[in-house]
Amino acid sequence: MSGQQQEVTFRFLAEPTDVNFGGKVHGGMVMKWIDQAGYACAVGWSGAYCVTASVSGIQFVAPILIGDMVTVRARLIHTGTSSMHLAVDVLARDLRTDEHRLATSCVMVFVALDRPDGKPTPVPYWEPHDDNERRLQAQAKQLLELSKGMEKLVDLRAASLS
Repeated sequence: MSGQQQEVTFRFLAEPTDVNFGGKVHGGMVMKWIDQAGYACAVGWSGAYCVTASVSGIQFVAPILIGDMVTVRARLIHTGTSSMHLAVDVLARDLRTDEHRLATSCVMVFVALDRPDGKPTPVPYWEPHDDNERRLQAQAKQLLELSKGMEKLVDLRAASLS
């Protein structure tokens, strides 16, 4: 596993330019941060150019406020042939009170692509090493099955529109 990075952490302060009209960091900004951390983790593991295939179960649990220290943590929880499933958590910390809170979480799937052709390319296999990693991998597999069911529904819906 030399050179392969299975986890990435970004840290920065929430800025006034990140907030919505209600004074809290808007969901679009949080989703951008999630995608950036996920991309860095996927490329760090695969060594290839990667694209976002899906984001599942995104939950906005608590607001992020101006001046909060934001931590975005993406970690590998499952690999397929060319895909990588990542658990991404966004944590907020009030620097004045040291209060920590989970702000957002989700599971992302990235696909590694061969740059010249843009076709999926194999990624290194990842294996869980402890009970927590095995639990996260089981959740990733459950989401994969749910996603396949959703694809069938979308196909049926598209067929009914034509």
